[in-house]
Amino acid sequence: MITAKVLSIAIIVISLIAGLISFYIISGLSKAQKKKQMEEIASQLINFFIFIWLGKIIMNFFIFIKDPLAILAYPSSSHAFYLAILFSALILTYKSKRRQIDVFQLIKSFIPVFLVASFVYEFIQIVWNNNTYSIGYTVLLTILLIVYLLVSDRMAGPTVTLMMLIGWSAGVFVLEYILSFTTVFGYIMDSWFIGLFFITSFILIIYKQRKLVS
Repeated sequence: MITAKVLSIAIIVISLIAGLISFYIISGLSKAQKKKQMEEIASQLINFFIFIWLGKIIMNFFIFIKDPLAILAYPSSSHAFYLAILFSALILTYKSKRRQIDVFQLIKSFIPVFLVASFVYEFIQIVWNNNTYSIGYTVLLTILLIVYLLVSDRMAGPTVTLMMLIGWSAGVFVLEYILSFTTVFGYIMDSWFIGLFFITSFILIIYKQRKLVS
């Protein structure tokens, strides 16, 4: 059980490292900017993993009170994943308000990291674990990666981000309709969450674009 958990974490870490390396290679930013963005992304990812554990504790609070170590045996649910995203969003909003971070630049930088890391993770699932359910999502990620590489240097950041958001959300909805479920790094994505994530992100990006124009 513990070995399986360690292996699962190792696959995610390897995938994210591949994503960060890919960002460094394909990004048009200066070396200093790349380093800064990679450090910020790594920091946020560490926070995210901590928040997943916090979410798991919240979702199994009474078990945690009775036996704190028992929580290690419980898998992290999708709800813990959603809570981690919520907590991360709150942290980013706070840092943005205090002008400690450019959230939209961070999101733009994170897109290739997420796409490549997800692709590597799903590819490992197909090759190593013979998980045929990962094929559909892998195809979607491949298409998004190709589109991103073609347009990232030709379009404005918010436009690219919006395009990737629409493509990813629509693709996941289609896959969920065909396969009945879709997973992201092993976490099952519910339709309501994908819809809420898309609408919230869409509104924020449009707001940012209009603010830049005005």
